[in-house]
Amino acid sequence: MTHLPREISAADFKAQCLKLMDQVEQQRTEVIITKRGKPVAKLVPFMVQAPSVFGFMAGTGIIQGDIETPIEESWNAEHD
Repeated sequence: MTHLPREISAADFKAQCLKLMDQVEQQRTEVIITKRGKPVAKLVPFMVQAPSVFGFMAGTGIIQGDIETPIEESWNAEHD
């Protein structure tokens, strides 16, 4: 069974704002605020979203010097 959000008038919301904010946070519910019976806003619990693993380091690297031109030194993978 789906729980419908509670509706409250703007005047009642104004009078009970802090209490409603606590209830929404603790009970993880939503409150729809109405004006003259029409919905105008929704109070929802805040959810912190984890950053995406794709691109989270974008812009943090620094390129120093030329990274395309081959170097003059020879390299051997088996040499210590």
